[in-house]
Amino acid sequence: MTKTTSLKDRYYNEVRAELKKEFNFENDMQIPRLHKIVLNMGVGEASHNSKIAESIVNQLTKIAGQKALATKAKKSIASYKLREGMPVGAMVTLRGDRMYDFLQKLNCVVLPRIRDFRGISPKSFDGRGNYTFGLKEQALFPEIHFEEVDLVKGMNVSIITTAPNDEQARALLKHLGMPFKKH
Repeated sequence: MTKTTSLKDRYYNEVRAELKKEFNFENDMQIPRLHKIVLNMGVGEASHNSKIAESIVNQLTKIAGQKALATKAKKSIASYKLREGMPVGAMVTLRGDRMYDFLQKLNCVVLPRIRDFRGISPKSFDGRGNYTFGLKEQALFPEIHFEEVDLVKGMNVSIITTAPNDEQARALLKHLGMPFKKH
């Protein structure tokens, strides 16, 4: 029986050494690491139907493995019939073990389920070592059954690292198994 190692163990046992060698870091504190992963679902229709907002929060809670928060409008916008305090989506921030478990699930289960998947864009970095990409539907996750999806909504996944630039963040995520497209 083979023992599977978690992504966190792999980071501490293998990836840190590879990054230290690759970028010639002198101090272990210079080595980039994951800080947090933020999942965000914005649903415009939720402001008019509280059941949709509730179901989005429940689905995001199942996906993340921890309680998601409903996000509310910060100001009123008359053209969208939106008032301050109305629900407009849901978000959850993952840190620690849940963050590594989610990233492993994303790489091994969710992304390969996308039809005609050839990798994610290596260009979606923000210049400060953070990476954000979108998924078109929440049914890609194994926790969500297609029958319970009343509204197909995508989500943004933001991976925040401690890397000072995109090059180091890209190397970190590549070593952690993110399937980037070949140029």
